Amino acid sequence: MRLGQAGCDAPRVSDDVLARLEAYYDTAPRANATTEEVGPFTSFLKASPDGWGYYARPRLGLAGNITAADVDALRARRRSLGEGEDLEWVHETTPSLLAAARASGLAVHECPLLVLADPSPGWQSDRRVAQEVTGHAAVLGPDDDLDTVVGAIHAGFEGTDEATPRPADRHRRMIRAGLLTLAAAYDGRGAVVGGGSHGPRGDTTELTGIAVLPRARRQGLGAAVTAALVADARARDVRTVFLSAQDDTVARVYERVGFARVGTACIAEAPSS
Repeated sequence: MRLGQAGCDAPRVSDDVLARLEAYYDTAPRANATTEEVGPFTSFLKASPDGWGYYARPRLGLAGNITAADVDALRARRRSLGEGEDLEWVHETTPSLLAAARASGLAVHECPLLVLADPSPGWQSDRRVAQEVTGHAAVLGPDDDLDTVVGAIHAGFEGTDEATPRPADRHRRMIRAGLLTLAAAYDGRGAVVGGGSHGPRGDTTELTGIAVLPRARRQGLGAAVTAALVADARARDVRTVFLSAQDDTVARVYERVGFARVGTACIAEAPSS
């Protein structure tokens, strides 16, 4: 569904929930990025030449509308710094940015934004793992084989069973600092077939990068990874657990394990040439 055509059909959500998500979005990148204020935006920049690439967001607490000229100025500034032109925001918090981003020529992806409806100690999703599945999920430590897990997650998103280990030094540093939890999914033979992560900041965390290899799908392993991450978040006294789903089909999977749609996360990118 396109917001510009049909309007958002997400249920009404309290301003408190949206405020918590906005505070998280502003806080999470700062552990590995520097910032610059550009018009109505906070622009997150690489902290080092080999650092992760980031994006810009509407400034926390911003009031008023954003124009296409504002987006044009931001894109020009980020290009001058050698940064990507990506923008991220929550539509319900900054509704004017959708039209402005499109008028500036950005391609906008609209992703269902979901919050765990009942993060109580009794919540579990492992009961949804089929009985015949012998695989499992587990939270990892910084000295575990993270490279293999990160490689499997990337392969899952790429839709291939050919997984190649990827360097995970940043993941190790963030796990040691308490800024990241990484979980792995294993098949019945103990082979890594996917995983996922969450990044706690205070009492809020976002689940990200949950994926399994094509050969291991439809076996409940994604739900098992989600359960492991939520259990870890609960142990850290996290109050709000949320995620952005790729599309409505993926969102329905998370709704079946306890998440509720609260809005739309928008990701804008410069069209590929």
